[in-house]
Amino acid sequence: MSTSSKHDERVANLTFAEVYPHYVVKVEKKDRTEEELIQVIEWLTGYSEKKLQKLIEKKVTFAEFFRDAKLNPNAHLITGVICGYRVEEIENPLTQQARYMDKLVDELAKGRKMEKILRVE
Repeated sequence: MSTSSKHDERVANLTFAEVYPHYVVKVEKKDRTEEELIQVIEWLTGYSEKKLQKLIEKKVTFAEFFRDAKLNPNAHLITGVICGYRVEEIENPLTQQARYMDKLVDELAKGRKMEKILRVE
């Protein structure tokens, strides 16, 4: 699935520090914890909690955030629709990675079991 270049550019220029508080609110509203959110982000990106805090403080863009991430080898198992896009069909790698994270946060907020979210086989 092709996204527009404007959409891809907007995703690239978002800062992780701007989006992270929205993730926290979304999961906490559904009785999940920030610690669980951090666990999900760590699984996807390989970043420790300490590194995530540094990235938030530096106000890195999503382009910078995902450029240095060590994407989980099972990230390709993340499927489904988020923000109107089927994540497994997004052609732009950065936009796909950002939507992977959105999808995981959405699954967490919907009460999915952590083993399922982290694609434990």
